[in-house]
Formats: sequence, C-alpha cells, structure tokens
Amino acid sequence: MTLVRPENPQQARLVRLLRDDGPRSRVELGDILGLSRSTLTTELDRLVARGLVETAGQAASRGGRRSSLLRLAGRVRFASVVVAADRISVALTDGELNVLAETGEPADVRGGPEPVIARAVELVEKLRAELGVAELTGVGIALPGPVDGGASVAPAVLPGWQRFPVRDAFATELGCPALVDNDANVLALGEQHAGIGRTFDDFLYLKLGTAIGCGLVLSGSLYRGATSSAGDIAHLPLGEDGPVCACGEFGCLEAYCGDAGLSRAASAAARGGRSELLAARLAETGTLTVPDIASAATAGDPAAQALVRDAARRVGRVLVGLVSFFNPGIVVIGGAPDGLGHILLSEIRGVVYRRSAPLATGTMPVVLSDLADRAALVGAARLASDHVFTSG
Repeated sequence: MTLVRPENPQQARLVRLLRDDGPRSRVELGDILGLSRSTLTTELDRLVARGLVETAGQAASRGGRRSSLLRLAGRVRFASVVVAADRISVALTDGELNVLAETGEPADVRGGPEPVIARAVELVEKLRAELGVAELTGVGIALPGPVDGGASVAPAVLPGWQRFPVRDAFATELGCPALVDNDANVLALGEQHAGIGRTFDDFLYLKLGTAIGCGLVLSGSLYRGATSSAGDIAHLPLGEDGPVCACGEFGCLEAYCGDAGLSRAASAAARGGRSELLAARLAETGTLTVPDIASAATAGDPAAQALVRDAARRVGRVLVGLVSFFNPGIVVIGGAPDGLGHILLSEIRGVVYRRSAPLATGTMPVVLSDLADRAALVGAARLASDHVFTSG
C-alpha cells in the first residue's frame, strides 16, 4: 500500500482548503493561507508532482496576468462504508467528497463481521470497476456503536463484533488507509462538510434510529473525548423502572426512543386496544415497525401520535442537558423516520426551548438534517480524508 499524503503543514493546509472549498486560483490560495508567492509555488509544484493537485485551467482575471486554477487531482478517490443494524451502504467520492456513485443492500450484521466486511468490499470493488478507479486514496467506515482503535467495542447492535479489527480488515482488502468511527461522529462530519453544520464552528448532531448517538463538533473539530466515547448518549438512564435495554440495563434513552423501543410501545398500544390501526397491522404481520408507526401517526391515529410525542419529549429532556453543558450554535437531528420528522421536531423544540436557559437557546436553531443518508457517506469519506490530508 502506497500512501501519498502532504509532506508538511503548508501542503496539508492547501489540500484541505481545496477539498473544502473546491478549485481555487494560486492568488486566492496565497491570500487565504498567507503564504508568500515563492513558498506557495514550491509547495503547489510538489503537490502536483506527488499527484495530489492538478491544474484546472485559468482563473478569472483580477486585472493582471491570469492565475492558474488548482484543484485536487482526479486520481484522488475515497470510499465510504456505512454499516447499519440491518443494511450496508457504500460510495465512492472524489477529492472534494462529492459522491460519484453509491449502492447498498440489506444485511444481517448479527452474523458477525467477516461476511459483512466481505460483502462491503465486493460492493466497493463493483463501484470501482464501474468508474474505472484504479486505486483508492482511503476508505472511511461508520459503525453503529462505540469504536476504539479501529474496532467496535461493547457493540449492543453488533453482536460478535467485539474487538474485531475492522480497520485492518478493510485496509488489507482494499489496499489503502482505512479509518473507523461510530456512525454519529461520521454523520457529524458529513453535516460539517456538506450540510447546515458547515456554517457553525460548534454544533451537536443527534442521530435517531435503531441506535441513538450524538456527534459533537467543538471549535470546528470533532470532539471524541479521552477514550473516543464522547456523545455515547444511548444508555443515559431515564428511569430505573423503564423498559429493558439491549445493553441489559433498564430505562435507557435508546430503550425508550430507539426503533426497538418505539416498536415495543406500539405493540403494547395495539394489544391494549388503544389503536385499531396498529392492532390491525399487528394482526396482519405479527410485528410492528417504525414505518408502521409513522403510517398510523400520519393517518391521525391518536395512540401512534402519542407514543411518538412521548419519545420526542424524552429526547428533548436529554438535549436540555447537552445544550446547557456544551452550548452549541445549532442542534441538527438526523434519522427521523419518514413522516414523523415534523412531529418529533415540534416536541423536541418545545422541551428544549422551554427548559433550557435563554442565553443558551436564544439564537440556537434546532433543525432536521437535509442530507438524509448522504451525510454518513460524505462523513465517512471526510473521516478518511482527514487522515490522508495531514502532513506525513
């Protein structure tokens, strides 16, 4: 595996700027980074020679000799792999992290890491063949749960993955550097690069779904904590007598508000005679899913709407503590089920704005992410590029 990366901090700043802002003229690069013309020319020439940067024509005239326009080289390609509880998704991006191709399929992650990783690699290789990508610059992998040292740790959603060397397996199979992080962090990176988080130095990304998590961007950088477990809010206790959680404890946030918790509450409502719609669906299929709940709620079913609002209020109470402690500029919520976003957002906002200090929330929006699944794919590529685009 040959890793081509910037040789010094000046080169690293140049490639990151081209990644984040797109093509720039030599004059613009010099102005933004405060580099002298001779230093800029030297470093850009070396980046071109190393195959990281290429010329993209002439920049617009600024009154004198027209400057060259520079961009990240076409050979720079990143792969993204997103592992969810029941699905794997992969993508290839260019150096600016624009998604060039993507695909995905259902997967049973409970069968262990080897078959999932093998299939993810096959899907990446399929995209490489379709796009004619000879070599990958790096691959980023998102996992649903805590990650340490390139491996999943204490994975309630990923039984059998404990301490499996996920990073090393992908690096070996794809022949490029591999980086692994939990999905909430990866989503926050995607939001920072391509979403509304791009305009904020401090924001909080809340991920809903099968597994609940939180990504924290502070002073423009992802905050992981001392042991890479910052934002692991899924198992914050909300009540000792609450429902049992996948972690074995009772009353965790995820046990109430994760997909399994919502489905359990919906089944109880159906069996208790509180919802004819849910009862009919349960009798038809034998189980209730979050899409079933969303369908009933949007059809006006009071019981379905009530359990969604109850879950949203619990999420809101957790956010009150996070907002008071971290004081983010914005809260971005991702993973809201189709049809339920407006209900969830309304209840969460109500709790956060009512129970938080006005100084913390006076100018702080709480919004739904508009990137959908694209956030994780972009974020995984960003994860890999952050590693590659540092000086060696």
